Amino acid sequence: MNSTQKPVKLLNAAVIVASLGYFVDIYDLLLFGIIRIKSLTDLGLQGEEIDNVGMWLINIQMVGMLIGGIIWGVLGDKRGRLSVLFGSILLYSVANVANGMVSGEHAITWYMIWRFVAGLGLAGELGAGITLVSEVLPKEKRGLGTMIVASVGISGAVVAYFVSEYFGDNWRICYYIGGGLGLALLILRVSVVESGMFNSVKEKGGVSRGNYFKFFTNRERFLRYLKCILVGLPTWYVVGILMTFSNAFAEKMDVQGDIDPGKVIMIGYAALTLGDFASGYLSQLIRSRKKVLYIFYALVMACVVLYFNMHGASAALFYTVCGLLGFSVGFWAIFVTVAAEQFGTNLRATAATTAPNYARGLLPVISMVFTGLQGSFGFSYLQSGLITGIICIALALVAAFTMRETFGIDLDYVEEN
Repeated sequence: MNSTQKPVKLLNAAVIVASLGYFVDIYDLLLFGIIRIKSLTDLGLQGEEIDNVGMWLINIQMVGMLIGGIIWGVLGDKRGRLSVLFGSILLYSVANVANGMVSGEHAITWYMIWRFVAGLGLAGELGAGITLVSEVLPKEKRGLGTMIVASVGISGAVVAYFVSEYFGDNWRICYYIGGGLGLALLILRVSVVESGMFNSVKEKGGVSRGNYFKFFTNRERFLRYLKCILVGLPTWYVVGILMTFSNAFAEKMDVQGDIDPGKVIMIGYAALTLGDFASGYLSQLIRSRKKVLYIFYALVMACVVLYFNMHGASAALFYTVCGLLGFSVGFWAIFVTVAAEQFGTNLRATAATTAPNYARGLLPVISMVFTGLQGSFGFSYLQSGLITGIICIALALVAAFTMRETFGIDLDYVEEN
Protein backbone atom coordinates (compact mmCIF):
# COMPACT_ATOMS: atom_id res chain seq x y z
CA MET A 1 0.00 0.00 0.00
CA ASN A 2 1.49 3.36 -0.98
CA SER A 3 1.09 6.61 0.94
CA THR A 4 -1.66 7.94 -1.36
CA GLN A 5 -4.00 5.04 -0.64
CA LYS A 6 -6.47 5.17 2.20
CA PRO A 7 -6.12 2.38 4.79
CA VAL A 8 -8.71 -0.36 4.37
CA LYS A 9 -10.89 -0.94 7.43
CA LEU A 10 -11.05 -4.50 8.73
CA LEU A 11 -14.85 -4.40 9.16
CA ASN A 12 -15.58 -3.14 5.67
CA ALA A 13 -18.66 -3.95 3.58
CA ALA A 14 -17.04 -6.98 1.91
CA VAL A 15 -16.18 -8.60 5.26
CA ILE A 16 -19.62 -7.88 6.73
CA VAL A 17 -21.57 -9.20 3.72
CA ALA A 18 -19.34 -12.28 3.32
CA SER A 19 -19.75 -13.05 7.05
CA LEU A 20 -23.54 -12.70 7.02
CA GLY A 21 -23.78 -14.61 3.74
CA TYR A 22 -21.83 -17.53 5.23
CA PHE A 23 -23.99 -17.32 8.36
CA VAL A 24 -27.12 -17.96 6.25
CA ASP A 25 -25.18 -20.56 4.23
CA ILE A 26 -24.38 -22.62 7.34
CA TYR A 27 -27.87 -22.04 8.73
CA ASP A 28 -29.35 -23.68 5.64
CA LEU A 29 -26.69 -26.37 5.33
CA LEU A 30 -27.38 -27.68 8.85
CA LEU A 31 -31.10 -26.88 8.99
CA PHE A 32 -32.26 -29.89 7.00
CA GLY A 33 -30.37 -32.29 9.28
CA ILE A 34 -32.02 -30.66 12.29
CA ILE A 35 -35.63 -30.66 10.96
CA ARG A 36 -35.35 -33.76 8.76
CA ILE A 37 -37.61 -35.97 10.87
CA LYS A 38 -40.16 -33.21 11.56
CA SER A 39 -40.50 -32.21 7.90
CA LEU A 40 -40.63 -35.72 6.43
CA THR A 41 -43.11 -36.92 9.04
CA ASP A 42 -45.33 -33.94 8.26
CA LEU A 43 -45.13 -34.84 4.56
CA GLY A 44 -46.52 -38.30 5.28
CA LEU A 45 -43.46 -40.55 5.66
CA GLN A 46 -43.04 -43.07 8.45
CA GLY A 47 -40.43 -45.39 9.94
CA GLU A 48 -37.63 -46.44 7.59
CA GLU A 49 -39.04 -44.21 4.84
CA ILE A 50 -37.86 -41.18 6.80
CA ASP A 51 -34.28 -42.48 7.00
CA ASN A 52 -34.20 -43.65 3.37
CA VAL A 53 -35.66 -40.48 1.88
CA GLY A 54 -33.63 -38.35 4.27
CA MET A 55 -30.43 -39.97 2.99
CA TRP A 56 -31.51 -39.33 -0.60
CA LEU A 57 -32.16 -35.69 0.21
CA ILE A 58 -28.76 -35.27 1.86
CA ASN A 59 -27.02 -36.97 -1.06
CA ILE A 60 -28.85 -34.89 -3.69
CA GLN A 61 -27.89 -31.73 -1.83
CA MET A 62 -24.27 -32.91 -1.77
CA VAL A 63 -24.36 -33.59 -5.53
CA GLY A 64 -25.66 -30.05 -6.00
CA MET A 65 -22.79 -28.68 -3.91
CA LEU A 66 -20.14 -30.61 -5.85
CA ILE A 67 -21.52 -29.43 -9.20
CA GLY A 68 -22.14 -25.92 -7.89
CA GLY A 69 -18.61 -25.68 -6.52
CA ILE A 70 -17.14 -26.02 -10.00
CA ILE A 71 -19.71 -23.73 -11.66
CA TRP A 72 -19.44 -20.92 -9.11
CA GLY A 73 -15.67 -21.24 -8.86
CA VAL A 74 -15.20 -20.86 -12.61
CA LEU A 75 -17.70 -17.98 -12.72
CA GLY A 76 -15.88 -16.30 -9.84
CA ASP A 77 -12.68 -16.14 -11.87
CA LYS A 78 -14.42 -15.30 -15.14
CA ARG A 79 -17.22 -12.94 -14.09
CA GLY A 80 -16.01 -11.68 -10.73
CA ARG A 81 -16.17 -12.50 -7.02
CA LEU A 82 -19.03 -10.11 -6.34
CA SER A 83 -21.43 -11.58 -8.90
CA VAL A 84 -20.89 -15.08 -7.49
CA LEU A 85 -21.24 -13.93 -3.87
CA PHE A 86 -24.68 -12.46 -4.48
CA GLY A 87 -25.76 -14.96 -7.12
CA SER A 88 -25.19 -17.86 -4.72
CA ILE A 89 -26.97 -16.05 -1.87
CA LEU A 90 -29.97 -15.37 -4.13
CA LEU A 91 -30.14 -18.98 -5.31
CA TYR A 92 -30.05 -20.69 -1.92
CA SER A 93 -32.41 -18.09 -0.44
CA VAL A 94 -35.03 -18.80 -3.11
CA ALA A 95 -34.50 -22.55 -2.60
CA ASN A 96 -35.03 -22.12 1.16
CA VAL A 97 -38.37 -20.39 0.65
CA ALA A 98 -39.39 -23.02 -1.92
CA ASN A 99 -38.48 -25.84 0.50
CA GLY A 100 -40.89 -24.35 3.02
CA MET A 101 -43.68 -24.39 0.44
CA VAL A 102 -43.51 -28.04 -0.74
CA SER A 103 -46.81 -29.86 -0.32
CA GLY A 104 -49.26 -32.13 -2.09
CA GLU A 105 -48.89 -35.38 -3.99
CA HIS A 106 -45.40 -34.64 -5.35
CA ALA A 107 -44.05 -32.92 -2.23
CA ILE A 108 -41.09 -35.28 -1.80
CA THR A 109 -40.05 -34.90 -5.44
CA TRP A 110 -40.11 -31.11 -5.12
CA TYR A 111 -38.29 -31.34 -1.78
CA MET A 112 -35.47 -33.19 -3.56
CA ILE A 113 -35.40 -30.73 -6.46
CA TRP A 114 -35.14 -27.73 -4.17
CA ARG A 115 -32.51 -29.37 -1.94
CA PHE A 116 -30.46 -29.89 -5.11
CA VAL A 117 -30.95 -26.22 -6.05
CA ALA A 118 -30.04 -25.21 -2.49
CA GLY A 119 -26.86 -27.29 -2.79
CA LEU A 120 -25.96 -25.48 -6.00
CA GLY A 121 -26.36 -22.14 -4.25
CA LEU A 122 -24.63 -23.12 -1.01
CA ALA A 123 -21.54 -24.20 -2.94
CA GLY A 124 -20.57 -20.70 -4.03
CA GLU A 125 -20.88 -18.30 -1.12
CA LEU A 126 -17.90 -19.22 1.08
CA GLY A 127 -15.29 -19.45 -1.68
CA ALA A 128 -16.38 -16.19 -3.29
CA GLY A 129 -16.56 -14.43 0.07
CA ILE A 130 -13.13 -15.60 1.27
CA THR A 131 -11.55 -14.76 -2.10
CA LEU A 132 -13.06 -11.28 -2.12
CA VAL A 133 -12.03 -10.57 1.48
CA SER A 134 -8.50 -11.92 0.86
CA GLU A 135 -8.03 -9.62 -2.12
CA VAL A 136 -9.71 -6.50 -0.71
CA LEU A 137 -7.84 -6.46 2.63
CA PRO A 138 -4.11 -5.73 2.94
CA LYS A 139 -2.03 -8.83 3.63
CA GLU A 140 -1.46 -7.95 7.30
CA LYS A 141 -5.25 -7.95 7.91
CA ARG A 142 -6.19 -10.80 5.56
CA GLY A 143 -6.20 -13.53 8.19
CA LEU A 144 -8.31 -11.45 10.58
CA GLY A 145 -10.87 -10.82 7.84
CA THR A 146 -11.28 -14.49 6.94
CA MET A 147 -11.38 -15.33 10.67
CA ILE A 148 -14.38 -13.03 11.09
CA VAL A 149 -16.14 -14.53 8.05
CA ALA A 150 -15.74 -18.10 9.28
CA SER A 151 -16.51 -17.37 12.94
CA VAL A 152 -19.72 -15.46 12.21
CA GLY A 153 -20.73 -17.97 9.54
CA ILE A 154 -20.33 -21.13 11.61
CA SER A 155 -22.58 -19.66 14.31
CA GLY A 156 -25.45 -20.06 11.82
CA ALA A 157 -25.63 -23.74 12.84
CA VAL A 158 -26.33 -22.77 16.46
CA VAL A 159 -29.05 -20.34 15.38
CA ALA A 160 -30.63 -23.01 13.15
CA TYR A 161 -30.88 -25.34 16.16
CA PHE A 162 -32.53 -22.76 18.43
CA VAL A 163 -34.89 -21.56 15.67
CA SER A 164 -36.06 -25.15 15.15
CA GLU A 165 -36.52 -25.58 18.90
CA TYR A 166 -38.48 -22.33 19.22
CA PHE A 167 -40.89 -23.05 16.37
CA GLY A 168 -41.28 -26.70 17.30
CA ASP A 169 -43.06 -28.70 14.61
CA ASN A 170 -43.57 -25.69 12.32
CA TRP A 171 -40.52 -26.55 10.20
CA ARG A 172 -41.68 -24.43 7.25
CA ILE A 173 -41.10 -21.20 9.17
CA CYS A 174 -37.48 -22.29 9.74
CA TYR A 175 -36.95 -22.40 5.98
CA TYR A 176 -38.74 -19.07 5.45
CA ILE A 177 -36.49 -17.39 8.00
CA GLY A 178 -33.37 -18.66 6.22
CA GLY A 179 -34.66 -17.50 2.84
CA GLY A 180 -35.71 -14.12 4.20
CA LEU A 181 -32.32 -13.51 5.82
CA GLY A 182 -30.55 -14.27 2.54
CA LEU A 183 -32.82 -12.05 0.45
CA ALA A 184 -32.38 -9.20 2.92
CA LEU A 185 -28.61 -9.44 2.41
CA LEU A 186 -28.99 -8.55 -1.26
CA ILE A 187 -29.87 -5.00 -0.20
CA LEU A 188 -26.25 -4.59 0.94
CA ARG A 189 -24.95 -5.29 -2.57
CA VAL A 190 -24.73 -1.56 -3.34
CA SER A 191 -22.08 -1.05 -0.64
CA VAL A 192 -19.67 -3.79 -1.78
CA VAL A 193 -17.02 -3.21 -4.44
CA GLU A 194 -15.34 -5.78 -6.68
CA SER A 195 -11.80 -6.98 -6.00
CA GLY A 196 -9.19 -4.65 -7.49
CA MET A 197 -6.91 -7.62 -8.24
CA PHE A 198 -9.63 -9.30 -10.29
CA ASN A 199 -10.43 -6.10 -12.18
CA SER A 200 -6.74 -5.61 -12.95
CA VAL A 201 -6.36 -9.11 -14.44
CA LYS A 202 -9.62 -8.72 -16.35
CA GLU A 203 -8.55 -5.41 -17.88
CA LYS A 204 -5.14 -6.71 -18.94
CA GLY A 205 -6.63 -9.44 -21.11
CA GLY A 206 -4.70 -12.41 -22.48
CA VAL A 207 -4.87 -14.29 -19.15
CA SER A 208 -6.84 -17.55 -18.94
CA ARG A 209 -9.28 -17.07 -16.05
CA GLY A 210 -11.31 -19.78 -14.33
CA ASN A 211 -9.98 -22.65 -16.45
CA TYR A 212 -10.81 -25.56 -14.15
CA PHE A 213 -8.75 -28.03 -16.20
CA LYS A 214 -5.58 -26.10 -15.34
CA PHE A 215 -5.60 -27.88 -11.98
CA PHE A 216 -4.98 -31.16 -13.81
CA THR A 217 -2.58 -30.16 -16.60
CA ASN A 218 0.32 -29.30 -14.30
CA ARG A 219 1.58 -31.87 -11.76
CA GLU A 220 2.79 -29.32 -9.22
CA ARG A 221 -0.47 -27.35 -9.39
CA PHE A 222 -2.56 -30.53 -9.07
CA LEU A 223 -0.67 -31.59 -5.93
CA ARG A 224 -1.16 -28.08 -4.50
CA TYR A 225 -4.88 -28.41 -5.16
CA LEU A 226 -5.12 -31.92 -3.68
CA LYS A 227 -3.32 -30.81 -0.51
CA CYS A 228 -5.77 -27.93 -0.09
CA ILE A 229 -8.63 -30.45 -0.09
CA LEU A 230 -6.99 -32.97 2.25
CA VAL A 231 -6.22 -30.30 4.86
CA GLY A 232 -9.95 -30.18 5.72
CA LEU A 233 -10.47 -33.94 6.22
CA PRO A 234 -10.45 -33.97 10.07
CA THR A 235 -13.32 -31.47 10.24
CA TRP A 236 -15.71 -33.64 8.27
CA TYR A 237 -14.58 -36.80 10.04
CA VAL A 238 -15.49 -35.22 13.37
CA VAL A 239 -18.75 -33.66 12.17
CA GLY A 240 -19.88 -36.43 9.82
CA ILE A 241 -18.89 -39.44 11.92
CA LEU A 242 -18.26 -38.65 15.59
CA MET A 243 -21.00 -36.01 15.97
CA THR A 244 -23.61 -37.36 13.57
CA PHE A 245 -23.43 -40.87 15.07
CA SER A 246 -22.66 -39.72 18.60
CA ASN A 247 -25.69 -41.55 20.01
CA ALA A 248 -24.43 -44.86 18.59
CA PHE A 249 -20.88 -44.32 19.87
CA ALA A 250 -22.23 -43.33 23.28
CA GLU A 251 -24.36 -46.48 23.43
CA LYS A 252 -21.35 -48.66 22.58
CA MET A 253 -19.38 -47.01 25.40
CA ASP A 254 -22.24 -47.28 27.91
CA VAL A 255 -22.47 -43.52 28.39
CA GLN A 256 -25.04 -42.80 31.11
CA GLY A 257 -28.16 -41.19 29.66
CA ASP A 258 -29.52 -40.63 26.15
CA ILE A 259 -27.38 -38.62 23.72
CA ASP A 260 -29.12 -36.36 21.19
CA PRO A 261 -27.04 -35.99 17.98
CA GLY A 262 -28.82 -32.69 17.20
CA LYS A 263 -27.68 -31.27 20.53
CA VAL A 264 -24.17 -32.62 19.94
CA ILE A 265 -24.01 -30.85 16.57
CA MET A 266 -25.26 -27.61 18.12
CA ILE A 267 -22.66 -27.78 20.92
CA GLY A 268 -19.95 -28.83 18.48
CA TYR A 269 -20.63 -25.96 16.08
CA ALA A 270 -20.82 -23.43 18.91
CA ALA A 271 -17.35 -24.57 20.00
CA LEU A 272 -16.20 -24.68 16.37
CA THR A 273 -17.05 -20.98 16.11
CA LEU A 274 -14.70 -20.27 19.02
CA GLY A 275 -12.07 -22.50 17.41
CA ASP A 276 -12.28 -20.57 14.15
CA PHE A 277 -11.78 -17.32 16.01
CA ALA A 278 -8.86 -18.77 18.00
CA SER A 279 -7.11 -20.33 14.98
CA GLY A 280 -7.45 -17.16 12.91
CA TYR A 281 -6.16 -14.93 15.69
CA LEU A 282 -3.34 -17.33 16.54
CA SER A 283 -2.28 -17.34 12.89
CA GLN A 284 -1.90 -13.58 13.05
CA LEU A 285 0.08 -13.77 16.29
CA ILE A 286 2.61 -16.39 15.16
CA ARG A 287 2.49 -15.27 11.51
CA SER A 288 1.92 -18.73 10.09
CA ARG A 289 -0.88 -20.82 8.62
CA LYS A 290 0.95 -24.15 8.77
CA LYS A 291 1.97 -23.96 12.43
CA VAL A 292 -1.64 -23.29 13.42
CA LEU A 293 -2.75 -26.36 11.45
CA TYR A 294 -0.14 -28.48 13.28
CA ILE A 295 -1.39 -27.23 16.65
CA PHE A 296 -5.03 -27.93 15.83
CA TYR A 297 -4.32 -31.36 14.34
CA ALA A 298 -2.57 -32.30 17.59
CA LEU A 299 -5.60 -31.01 19.49
CA VAL A 300 -7.97 -33.03 17.26
CA MET A 301 -5.99 -36.21 17.88
CA ALA A 302 -6.00 -35.65 21.64
CA CYS A 303 -9.76 -35.01 21.64
CA VAL A 304 -10.46 -38.06 19.47
CA VAL A 305 -8.52 -40.28 21.89
CA LEU A 306 -10.45 -38.71 24.79
CA TYR A 307 -13.76 -39.27 22.95
CA PHE A 308 -13.09 -43.01 22.59
CA ASN A 309 -12.31 -43.28 26.30
CA MET A 310 -15.74 -42.12 27.50
CA HIS A 311 -16.72 -45.61 28.71
CA GLY A 312 -19.35 -45.24 31.43
CA ALA A 313 -19.12 -41.43 31.41
CA SER A 314 -22.06 -39.19 32.22
CA ALA A 315 -24.04 -37.54 29.40
CA ALA A 316 -22.84 -34.12 30.57
CA LEU A 317 -19.19 -35.17 30.32
CA PHE A 318 -19.78 -36.71 26.88
CA TYR A 319 -21.37 -33.47 25.61
CA THR A 320 -18.39 -31.55 27.02
CA VAL A 321 -15.93 -33.72 25.11
CA CYS A 322 -17.99 -33.22 21.94
CA GLY A 323 -17.63 -29.49 22.51
CA LEU A 324 -13.85 -29.89 22.78
CA LEU A 325 -13.92 -31.87 19.53
CA GLY A 326 -15.81 -29.03 17.87
CA PHE A 327 -13.24 -26.49 19.05
CA SER A 328 -10.38 -28.69 17.82
CA VAL A 329 -11.67 -28.69 14.22
CA GLY A 330 -12.22 -24.94 14.28
CA PHE A 331 -9.57 -24.29 11.66
CA TRP A 332 -12.09 -23.92 8.80
CA ALA A 333 -11.11 -20.26 8.38
CA ILE A 334 -7.45 -21.23 7.98
CA PHE A 335 -8.37 -24.08 5.64
CA VAL A 336 -10.30 -21.91 3.17
CA THR A 337 -7.81 -19.04 3.46
CA VAL A 338 -4.96 -21.39 2.58
CA ALA A 339 -6.89 -22.60 -0.48
CA ALA A 340 -7.30 -19.00 -1.65
CA GLU A 341 -3.66 -18.09 -0.96
CA GLN A 342 -2.17 -21.09 -2.77
CA PHE A 343 -3.25 -19.92 -6.25
CA GLY A 344 -2.98 -16.93 -8.55
CA THR A 345 -5.74 -14.39 -9.14
CA ASN A 346 -6.95 -16.14 -12.32
CA LEU A 347 -7.64 -19.43 -10.46
CA ARG A 348 -8.12 -18.24 -6.88
CA ALA A 349 -11.94 -18.22 -6.74
CA THR A 350 -12.11 -21.62 -8.43
CA ALA A 351 -9.74 -23.11 -5.86
CA ALA A 352 -11.30 -21.44 -2.82
CA THR A 353 -14.81 -22.47 -3.93
CA THR A 354 -14.19 -26.07 -5.00
CA ALA A 355 -11.73 -27.11 -2.25
CA PRO A 356 -14.18 -26.84 0.70
CA ASN A 357 -16.93 -28.50 -1.34
CA TYR A 358 -14.66 -31.41 -2.25
CA ALA A 359 -13.60 -31.68 1.40
CA ARG A 360 -17.30 -31.95 2.32
CA GLY A 361 -17.81 -34.33 -0.59
CA LEU A 362 -15.20 -36.73 0.81
CA LEU A 363 -17.53 -37.55 3.72
CA PRO A 364 -19.05 -40.54 1.83
CA VAL A 365 -15.49 -41.84 1.31
CA ILE A 366 -14.74 -41.39 5.01
CA SER A 367 -17.99 -43.24 5.79
CA MET A 368 -16.99 -46.07 3.44
CA VAL A 369 -13.66 -46.44 5.25
CA PHE A 370 -15.49 -46.46 8.59
CA THR A 371 -17.96 -49.17 7.53
CA GLY A 372 -15.37 -51.07 5.47
CA LEU A 373 -13.12 -51.50 8.49
CA GLN A 374 -16.03 -53.20 10.25
CA GLY A 375 -17.23 -55.37 7.37
CA SER A 376 -14.02 -56.32 5.58
CA PHE A 377 -11.45 -56.26 8.37
CA GLY A 378 -13.54 -57.29 11.36
CA PHE A 379 -12.81 -54.26 13.55
CA SER A 380 -15.42 -53.25 16.10
CA TYR A 381 -17.57 -50.13 15.75
CA LEU A 382 -15.36 -48.20 18.17
CA GLN A 383 -12.08 -49.46 16.72
CA SER A 384 -13.21 -48.54 13.19
CA GLY A 385 -14.14 -45.05 14.31
CA LEU A 386 -10.74 -44.47 15.91
CA ILE A 387 -8.74 -45.91 12.99
CA THR A 388 -10.72 -43.81 10.50
CA GLY A 389 -9.85 -40.72 12.52
CA ILE A 390 -6.15 -41.57 12.60
CA ILE A 391 -6.14 -41.99 8.81
CA CYS A 392 -7.91 -38.65 8.22
CA ILE A 393 -5.65 -36.73 10.60
CA ALA A 394 -2.50 -38.35 9.16
CA LEU A 395 -3.45 -37.45 5.57
CA ALA A 396 -4.25 -33.87 6.59
CA LEU A 397 -0.97 -33.54 8.50
CA VAL A 398 1.10 -34.77 5.53
CA ALA A 399 -0.75 -32.36 3.22
CA ALA A 400 -0.13 -29.40 5.56
CA PHE A 401 3.51 -30.34 6.12
CA THR A 402 4.33 -30.52 2.39
CA MET A 403 2.46 -27.38 1.26
CA ARG A 404 4.09 -23.95 1.18
CA GLU A 405 3.59 -21.34 3.88
CA THR A 406 1.33 -18.55 2.58
CA PHE A 407 1.04 -16.15 5.51
CA GLY A 408 1.60 -12.58 4.33
CA ILE A 409 2.43 -13.44 0.71
CA ASP A 410 1.48 -11.07 -2.10
CA LEU A 411 -1.64 -12.38 -3.87
CA ASP A 412 -1.37 -10.11 -6.90
CA TYR A 413 -0.09 -12.67 -9.42
CA VAL A 414 -1.45 -15.15 -11.97
CA GLU A 415 -0.90 -18.83 -12.78
CA GLU A 416 1.06 -18.69 -16.02
CA ASN A 417 0.82 -22.20 -17.51
